[in-house]
Amino acid sequence: MAAKVEIYTWRTCPFCIRAKNLLNTKGVNFVEYSIDGDEDAREKMAQRANGRRSLPQIFINDNHVGGCDDIHALDRQGKLDELLAATSL
Repeated sequence: MAAKVEIYTWRTCPFCIRAKNLLNTKGVNFVEYSIDGDEDAREKMAQRANGRRSLPQIFINDNHVGGCDDIHALDRQGKLDELLAATSL
């Protein structure tokens, strides 16, 4: 079973598109929450993301990994693949 990946996005956000492209390139299935203009959904996301309200916000196996720059940094460090390989419990 693969890692559970969730990403909160806005449809036209270039950082969201870039983060999703990275996940797609790696063949990762993910759940996308498109929260364009939905302040209630953004507040719920911020609660999960330790107060961060910027988009995207990405979770792997219910652990907050951050945004676009964070996921690309994990990939450069060789850590993203191991997170994606870990199965959710």
